[in-house]
Amino acid sequence: MTDPRIHKLADILVNYSLKAKPGEKVLVQDSNIEADFVRALVEAIHDAGALPFVTLRDRTVERALYRRATAAQVELQAKFEADRMREMDCYIGFTSLRNQFAWADVDADHMELYNRHVWKRVHIDVRVPHTRWVVLRYPSAAFAQLASMSEEAFEDWYFDVCTMDYARMSKAMDPLVELMAKTDMVRISGPGTELSFSIKGLSPIKCDGSMNIPDGEVYTAPVRDSVQGTISYNAPAEKDGFTFERIVFEFEKGKIVKATANDSVRVNRLLDIDEGARYVGEFAIGINPFISSPMKETLFDEKIAGSIHFTPGNSYDDCFNGNRSALHWDLVLIQTPEWGGGEIWFDGRLVRKDGLFVAPELECLNPDRLR
Repeated sequence: MTDPRIHKLADILVNYSLKAKPGEKVLVQDSNIEADFVRALVEAIHDAGALPFVTLRDRTVERALYRRATAAQVELQAKFEADRMREMDCYIGFTSLRNQFAWADVDADHMELYNRHVWKRVHIDVRVPHTRWVVLRYPSAAFAQLASMSEEAFEDWYFDVCTMDYARMSKAMDPLVELMAKTDMVRISGPGTELSFSIKGLSPIKCDGSMNIPDGEVYTAPVRDSVQGTISYNAPAEKDGFTFERIVFEFEKGKIVKATANDSVRVNRLLDIDEGARYVGEFAIGINPFISSPMKETLFDEKIAGSIHFTPGNSYDDCFNGNRSALHWDLVLIQTPEWGGGEIWFDGRLVRKDGLFVAPELECLNPDRLR
């Protein structure tokens, strides 16, 4: 018998996140096959009167594909995947982790081919602006290991996080959205970090279960050329099979002019993929009360209560600051006491200190109020 929590999650994705309507075409794209969950999604899509389409993938097969792919081959793949995506109204994408480093030995040139063509042309150019989409991860032994938990305990925690009351969270986000909409200058401070930028005129967006599961952030974007100062990220970040740590960016007039990390050559190569990669496309505040520590899985780490992420690369169309790039790299700074603390200031007013909101109208977003 299929775990009833799977059907509850599928129902949330199809009917709350996507709000799939009769006759709409919904693409389900799975990396590392989880047949029970894919079947549950297909049934939920059928029940909504929509039309399911499915692509099943395997990371080890993709590794073999991209390690020796030619530029012409990757361009053609991007073309037919983009053509298919244009036919879709909705998209559900998920990965069931088997090996976080499955692509670790795909060389940088071939990863750049993938990022420039398949990722940018299919997902950034078509899927993100032209479909209603939601992405997630699915529990596995490897995922539990990243979280330093037993498989059973991780699965219980996972379903608590992913099937929480997102409608209630959404309502609690409203005061933060209202405040950010009125804010001009933001200052972020903490160990190794002193950063300032403007968000004036860039509408804040609630992430309340409609695009990510789990969810729990409010994002906007900095005015492209306004970013000044230094940010020192303290959460590890896995990218293309490599774990980056101790990333530090220095900004002048919006541009990353110096970047260091545990592999500075590799981080600068990512930032040199195109002009927009050295500018920031997103600033977001994480508030999910069930997520408190990083596990090198961005979809979870960027939602950590008491965190921010400050994202080099592409800006989303619903809060567009003019920056386009094949890169969109959500890098996380945690400001809870265990991670060194820190402050967020809006127009000279302290709104969050050491990971907890201190502005009275925002206290409803602190973990003890949201759980």
